[in-house]
Amino acid sequence: MSLSDKREIGGRQPVPVEVEAGQSYWWCACGRSKSQPFCDGSHKGTAFEPMEFKPEKSGRVFFCTCKATGKSPLCDGSHNNLT
Repeated sequence: MSLSDKREIGGRQPVPVEVEAGQSYWWCACGRSKSQPFCDGSHKGTAFEPMEFKPEKSGRVFFCTCKATGKSPLCDGSHNNLT
């Protein structure tokens, strides 16, 4: 596995975001974005692509920044188990 195939930890806490129903949000899947939790194009040259999140209802959601979640792109508390 090359370095470009490894996810980086983009943060150690989820980011709360007020989302609007039907709008597209592009979540950073690689961890390299300087605009966490969203993609800024830093995945170029890696095996990763951003993930589209399109909520069915408006409200606050918590986006994962550690990239270890099992509920991508939303936080599932996995950051609590990081070493």
